Amino acid sequence: MTVMAEHTPTAAAAPMSGADILVEALIRHGVDTVFAYPGGASMPIHQSLTKVAGRLRTILPRHEQGGGFMAHGYARATGRASVCMSTSGPGATNFVTCLADAKMDSIPMIAITGQVSTTVLGNDAFQETPMVEICRGITKHHYLVTRTEDLTRIVKEAFHVATTGRPGPIIIDVCKDVQIRKVVPDWDAPMDLPGYRPMRKARRAELEQVVAAIRASKKPFIYAGGGVTHSGAAAELKEFAELTGIPVGLTVHGLGNFPADHYLCLQMLGMHGTVYSNYAINDADLLLALGVRFDDRVTGKLSEFAKHGKIVHVDIDQSEIHKNKFAHVPVHGDLRAALADLNALLREDANADLTGGGRYTDWWRQIDEWRAGEPLRFQETDRAIIPQYAIKRLWEILRDRGQLDDTIITTGVGQHQMWAAQFFHFNRPRKWITSGGLGTMGFGLPSALGAKVAFPDNLVIDIDGDGSFLMNVQELATAYAEKIPAKVLLLNNQHLGMVMQWEDRFFGSNRAHTYLGAGEDHDPYPDFVKIAEGFGVPAREVSDKGDLDAALVEMIESPGPFVLNVHVPHQEHVLPMIPSGMTVKDIIKA
Repeated sequence: MTVMAEHTPTAAAAPMSGADILVEALIRHGVDTVFAYPGGASMPIHQSLTKVAGRLRTILPRHEQGGGFMAHGYARATGRASVCMSTSGPGATNFVTCLADAKMDSIPMIAITGQVSTTVLGNDAFQETPMVEICRGITKHHYLVTRTEDLTRIVKEAFHVATTGRPGPIIIDVCKDVQIRKVVPDWDAPMDLPGYRPMRKARRAELEQVVAAIRASKKPFIYAGGGVTHSGAAAELKEFAELTGIPVGLTVHGLGNFPADHYLCLQMLGMHGTVYSNYAINDADLLLALGVRFDDRVTGKLSEFAKHGKIVHVDIDQSEIHKNKFAHVPVHGDLRAALADLNALLREDANADLTGGGRYTDWWRQIDEWRAGEPLRFQETDRAIIPQYAIKRLWEILRDRGQLDDTIITTGVGQHQMWAAQFFHFNRPRKWITSGGLGTMGFGLPSALGAKVAFPDNLVIDIDGDGSFLMNVQELATAYAEKIPAKVLLLNNQHLGMVMQWEDRFFGSNRAHTYLGAGEDHDPYPDFVKIAEGFGVPAREVSDKGDLDAALVEMIESPGPFVLNVHVPHQEHVLPMIPSGMTVKDIIKA
């Protein structure tokens, strides 16, 4: 939750422009950085931003979507509400994908957009778009500001709604005349959110049902997701798993919330999860679903998913409970508080038989057999750099250098994203930043810049694919101009790899516009080293396995932004794979 920052009060009863009020309100809510691209309908706000340069940093992206995904990186790395800004019309609509992504992944982000003046609203004025109507279904809340007097209240509400309960994005669409008009701001204006009660604490009676379900279980399984991140419940999850000795499987957004090197961790589950985590969740007689939404990339065929056992579902968002799978034990409440109370309950003398380990010897014997027999694997080569190998070597080098726990990894979307989830192991939350629910290509580079701004002392690396990287490659200019030293490990296979994989598996390898090169005479194409250098960013390319380690170290140690273009074969597939809409029985291993 955003903490109110100390501030120097403005002169008593002095009128201020709406733009000045808006900027001051952001500072009062602890905002230290905004990602903002100006235009006609937002010019007054940008003029106000120049007055507070020492108190609030404004970063100029090279595309509004880039700025929106920088805000994602900042929010996902910190857990605090981030802010991005644009003008009206096309500037504002360039935020739509960012807002939809934030809604799917529960990211607290506030998008402030300029809007035409109130006198011409609805008249199809120059660069007018009805942003509230466009974004109604992809934001947690939305505002069209037509009165300057409402700004202080609206900003206060926006931060409260974005960061409480299940986090989510807010859009504040501010008419231009509202930005210009001067009023005396009411900094103590109360919020007006009737019916909004985002926080609930699970009752003891609900948690006692969970304990009873654990007692009756012989093959329990913890299915933990992004809700663990948002509630800050990683420590409580670890304590709960260690108290009970129950195995833990993680969604793509759950990675890092339970240490990957822990014996109880079965790594990622779902479509490209480990074989053993999917086998375990399929055979479990009790599924403890913690902060998850039973996404189709985890469940596959919904009617067949976890049908052998009882389901406990704990979530802050009541609308998620029973939405996709019926929960035999529904627990509506904050996950961190629920796990803390559950751990306290388990420590009571009456429940001593449930703690200390040893209850699930047969279950763990089976899991260990699966784990030993079906590890994640790939075929090594003599000279070619296999993408899985490149990611694994990056992880090993950082581990050996003692930099692993402080490194933040972002990704684009595609094969490289899933390989990163499989072969780069996380032991801490908020070190893994990726677009999950919406799966947005172009996410990796700008989100890395946002994370690096939030944590300038941490190493931040975007593991990307050539298709995703090209979608927001212009943000290399932001990295250079704003001196943001994020790195890019570019796994370049000249193809839209994940779509190509589906072509190979289900369409007879018929290539339907998934080749990104320009023919053999120009292969490889484009020249990413020249592109990066054109933006002023150092770059290197490698294609021989023997050169990879030195190149990775050069990238890690480079003082500024850096692009490492690694040529990898396009024939590799992300395995294992449960085809969409199918079951564990249909898992593809080779």
